[in-house]
Amino acid sequence: MPMTLTERILAAHCGQAEVKPGQFISARVDFALANDITAPLAIKSFREMGAQRLFDRQRVALVLDHYVPAKDIASAAQSKQVRDFALQQAITHFFDVGRGGVEHILLPEEGLVVPGDVVIGADSHTCTYGALGLFSTGVGSSDLAAVLALGECWLMVPASIKFVLTGKPGPWVCGKDVILHIIGKIGVSGALYQAMEFGGDGLAHLSMSDRLTIANMAIEAGGKNGIFPVDEVTRQYLRGRARREWKEYGPDPNASYAGEHRVDLSTLEPQVALPHLPENSVPASKVGEVTLDQVLIGSCTNGTVEDLRLAARLLKGRKVHPRVRLIVIPATVRAFSQGIAEGIAQAVVAAGGVYSTPTCGPCLGGHMGVLAAGERCLATSNRNFKGRMGDPASEVYLSGPAVAAASAVAGKIIPPADLA
Repeated sequence: MPMTLTERILAAHCGQAEVKPGQFISARVDFALANDITAPLAIKSFREMGAQRLFDRQRVALVLDHYVPAKDIASAAQSKQVRDFALQQAITHFFDVGRGGVEHILLPEEGLVVPGDVVIGADSHTCTYGALGLFSTGVGSSDLAAVLALGECWLMVPASIKFVLTGKPGPWVCGKDVILHIIGKIGVSGALYQAMEFGGDGLAHLSMSDRLTIANMAIEAGGKNGIFPVDEVTRQYLRGRARREWKEYGPDPNASYAGEHRVDLSTLEPQVALPHLPENSVPASKVGEVTLDQVLIGSCTNGTVEDLRLAARLLKGRKVHPRVRLIVIPATVRAFSQGIAEGIAQAVVAAGGVYSTPTCGPCLGGHMGVLAAGERCLATSNRNFKGRMGDPASEVYLSGPAVAAASAVAGKIIPPADLA
């Protein structure tokens, strides 16, 4: 039976010649992960089920990234639980403050996840890793506990939707604009428990940073996973980085899909999602007069050094609007260091912004940028639900780094071309 890319990978990991949508399987897991919020619950369940040792201490990553550096006593206690467990289990890939960063950019950057893998994480944005041609999805902490003990995960095979991307994106258009446009088209339930498989000649114009962003936000359309085929962009990213051999899978030419959507990248404008859902996507030029109190550039969606470079191009030689607080948070220590070496940090500070250590921080209303009632933030993060970044009476708009940087200077949401 012809299979999609997701079906091919899952079939290979459950020991069957073929699988089909709706089928329940137990899949072998190549890599598992959790963070400072989800790991304590998984550790508790791991112990309650009587497990003693991890299935493979070299195939697990624990990353402290959400509430770090610890913002209060409770978050410090959660981090300590994870540190103690990592030490007790002699986990190879434990990332603490100053040594890691935001998990979903960190693991690809470190070469820990590779094409053909099945990756399971206790975080909804685990779907990010599909950018590398692998199956990855988020689960609850108790499900992850079983994965940590057994190295297997119970799954229902998702149906797949094909997204054919064609053409070359115009100036300032990045992966964030692509996925916001798609979510605006299909809605936040448009891919409910389905695999979002991306293809087409437009992929050649999308960097790995773009692809990570697009795969990351598959969950915002309700998707089970987002996935890209392996091509030369993928291989170039992995050379000198991947810590394991990988296997490349592809969809069969006559595979069956639940639907198909075509997107001409050459026609896209920079996008903005209005409150309070990512599906409220419109071109930045159509937003109207929306003044801002805060701009956040970073998160697992747009915190790579490529994202920072894009923002810095617009910030250099300019000043942030007096009314706006600009917060720039690189996703990893490596991106943080590159940002300093390349003068990005200096451009941010000279413009009147702040350049922070890697953390999820304000994205989930954690710290370092929580909003008060009546405040309005434009963020390069992935969710703009009511109360997501602070008081329920605040508003969050979503965009890519170019729109965010330009808007920080203007004091209101504008397309980058209006500033450039």
